[in-house]
Amino acid sequence: MNRRSVDYVLALLVALCGGAVLVFWPHASDAPSPETPPEQDTPAEPADTSDDVPAVEDQPPAEEAEPPEDETEPPAEPLEEPEPEPEGPLVDASGDPVSFMPPGDLTPGSGAGQTQQINYAPGMRFPLEAGQAYANSQVHGHGGYLGPGGGQCDAANYSYAWRDNFCETRSYSAPLCPSGTGHQGQDIRPASCQDAVHWAVAADDGVITSVGSYSVRLMSPDGVRYTYLHLERDSLQVAPGDTVSKGERLGFVSNEFGGTPTTIHLHFEIKMAIETPQGLQNVNVPPYLALVESYQQLLSEGESGHG
Repeated sequence: MNRRSVDYVLALLVALCGGAVLVFWPHASDAPSPETPPEQDTPAEPADTSDDVPAVEDQPPAEEAEPPEDETEPPAEPLEEPEPEPEGPLVDASGDPVSFMPPGDLTPGSGAGQTQQINYAPGMRFPLEAGQAYANSQVHGHGGYLGPGGGQCDAANYSYAWRDNFCETRSYSAPLCPSGTGHQGQDIRPASCQDAVHWAVAADDGVITSVGSYSVRLMSPDGVRYTYLHLERDSLQVAPGDTVSKGERLGFVSNEFGGTPTTIHLHFEIKMAIETPQGLQNVNVPPYLALVESYQQLLSEGESGHG
């Protein structure tokens, strides 16, 4: 076979091989989808020997525990306390507001008063039973012989403000008065201008030391002597030596004055031993502030709480 024949045979074989390749090459539709990876043989997992409990690394992570809700209720806001209602004026048993002139402020022209006063009988019970009374001058008030005229039942005598009349001009010894003499007590009109109607009562526990024609004297355990003048003798409830309790009735307020009538009122004194410029003396002391404070207490607490 010549060279030319050999080349011809080789060309024919190449052509036949190329046709075979075209026939047997897989088509595009038979090719695996690019989205589906070819299956691969995976090695078998070893048998699980932990009673079918997944390995720790295979368990889903535990959810983070939320903090417990605070079950404590928030503190309640403090309630606003209502503002106290302003207190009205102190009133007496009749509903009239009470008022008081300063201690030692006497009726003009009636003398020089003792302005440096203290309450010499704290805790004393007001010496009239009812919570309505008027402290003022008898001599210099309406119906008094040095007064402005009119009768003792004038409405001005039964009105406020109270007025001190300890140290009014008199000739009686009164070491605590600026002049050394003067009125030794305080005059007090009862609730109305009626004779032998209004009770005087014990200012403290004690013993009755004397009873006169129109007077009663009471000595307390502390040695304080209380004097009551112008009581109606027929109404007296006590006798010398009697023991009495604070608030106990003694007798009716009247106008008796040893046969010479005066106005209807109680003359009230406090006497005790105190230091004076002349040394320790048993003297009449200004009763005004003791009366003011005991009267205020009587009106505030009522008769049942005041003895």
